[in-house]
Amino acid sequence: MAKGVNKVFLLGNVGKDPEFKVTQGGMQIATFGLATAERTKGQDGNWTDKTEWHNLVCFQRTAEIVRDYVKKGTQLFIEGRITNRSWDDKETGAKKYRTEILVNELTLLGKPGGGEGGGSYAKSNTAPYSATSPAAAPDYADQGITDDDIPF
Repeated sequence: MAKGVNKVFLLGNVGKDPEFKVTQGGMQIATFGLATAERTKGQDGNWTDKTEWHNLVCFQRTAEIVRDYVKKGTQLFIEGRITNRSWDDKETGAKKYRTEILVNELTLLGKPGGGEGGGSYAKSNTAPYSATSPAAAPDYADQGITDDDIPF
């Protein structure tokens, strides 16, 4: 069987301030929503915008960058991969599903409010992410960038 490709490129704006947490094992995780928009011209000649929301997850050093520099409204360019996870809801017992983008590379394009920004940050470890509950975190080694790599 041929090797597959799972690569996502997104350019959009952060919908609300990212959530940051550290697991008991010391794994740093940042999660946030990114909105992308597509503008199409309808049959009536009017332009309409369609917004898609994407759930993003960052780990370790990339999560720290998100915590320190990303706020609601920040424009980002993201390179990552799609993953799906499922778990049983503790209250209802129903099966829940979530599609997420695991961020491999993040580029800051602007600050909230449209200010100048810049900087690209990559996560080199791309091991699979499979969690049985939304609070569970994968076991990634810290292979992110160092403080010396930050341009500001």
